[in-house]
Amino acid sequence: MLPKLVGIPYFNASEEGAQEAADELGVTLEFDGPTEDSTADQVELIEQWTGSGDCDAITVSANDPDALAPAMEAAQEEGIATGSWDADVVEEAREFFVNQVDPEALGAQLVDTMAEQTGGAGEFLIVTGSLTAPNQNEWMEAMSTHMEEEYPDMTVASVQPGEEDLELGVEVTESYLQANPDTAGVFGITSVALPGAADAVDQLGLSGEVAVTGLGVPSEVSPYVETGTVEEWVLWDPVDLGYLAVQVAVAQVTGDMPDEGTFDAARIGEVDIVEETGEVLLGPPTVFDESNMGDYDF
Repeated sequence: MLPKLVGIPYFNASEEGAQEAADELGVTLEFDGPTEDSTADQVELIEQWTGSGDCDAITVSANDPDALAPAMEAAQEEGIATGSWDADVVEEAREFFVNQVDPEALGAQLVDTMAEQTGGAGEFLIVTGSLTAPNQNEWMEAMSTHMEEEYPDMTVASVQPGEEDLELGVEVTESYLQANPDTAGVFGITSVALPGAADAVDQLGLSGEVAVTGLGVPSEVSPYVETGTVEEWVLWDPVDLGYLAVQVAVAQVTGDMPDEGTFDAARIGEVDIVEETGEVLLGPPTVFDESNMGDYDF
């Protein structure tokens, strides 16, 4: 099981859920990934697992959907069940994609959350992870569409990559806000980008003036709720995402994974399968704020 990178709370939580499912199902899990946002390192790990001769399934969170495809297709040729989770590869390179959320629903929720704080108007910065990350690009497209349909006075003025590096996220946000002081708000659409953006707004003394929201884990975002920089943000349960990814991978190996309808994911229950795309949907996004952020242990 391959995350985009290891060592950040979001993927640590996913590993926790993945190991929970592996223990329940009696399978051996190897959860490993690069220490930074590196497509080349992801490809190398896939090739290592394929060449090991003892891997039954590989599921990946892709930094680049196209660049990982040849390695995943090579794994398929060796009889390995292939899948993706969190961030998809091209469909030819996997059988199923465990998608944490419907992208249109997520994009709409992010924009609605920001609109509540800014009166549905202004120019906005998006800090993303990588410009090639398929999930983030899909979310941004959904965000832009929702703005055009529901908030014509909201505009995405710039998209800046933070490369899943907290310090870089702080730096690009600070630089942009200093050059564009009329910015109404910042979206940080990865679990690293959001605290980075919030920290930049804090350091510039703009808390309460520049709205900040996005995707983040409670343990990383809660300090900025205390300072008043972040009011609400959005995510799903990454523990459940990791759990579901392993449930699906094992069902692929055993031949128990249906192509359509629903899939019984043990403690998560029935989840929907999108037949046309092979997506397995975890569920709707969750909005976090001061009232519920303490309910989650990640």
